[in-house]
Amino acid sequence: MQVLVDADACPAVIKDMLFRAARRAEVRVTLVANQFLRTPPSPFIKSIQVPAGFDAADARIVELVASGDLVITADIPLAAAVIERGGHALDPRGNWFTPDNIRERLTMRDVMEQLRNSGVETGGPTPFSARDSKAFAGQLDRFLARHSAPPRGAA
Repeated sequence: MQVLVDADACPAVIKDMLFRAARRAEVRVTLVANQFLRTPPSPFIKSIQVPAGFDAADARIVELVASGDLVITADIPLAAAVIERGGHALDPRGNWFTPDNIRERLTMRDVMEQLRNSGVETGGPTPFSARDSKAFAGQLDRFLARHSAPPRGAA
């Protein structure tokens, strides 16, 4: 099991949580972005820089994801592709994309995009908050407790 991160728009506080979790749970975390990302030295953490371009990072994540992997993303079409490949998708606010909710989320995304394209002001997401960060941390911890092997040396 590995954690892949759609890192271009991922909040820094979430990346920091993932870095700590990688070391603690000894799980591989890979950040994928179209820009250079500095990561702390760790055998469990790496970054992949993809060429600039529409959805280049998303395409690379879809190539890398395997059944059971966790992908951190707020991108709904990417989450749908991850679920289709048997992966798990969690947004940085601690909300799961699931087979039960992904179609509804895709439909709502398309409706909002049509409204924006027709000139309707739809606003954007609320600012990222400490509450979002806490929700993400809780979901990540629960996921890793269920899906990762215990650290070496643990009884």
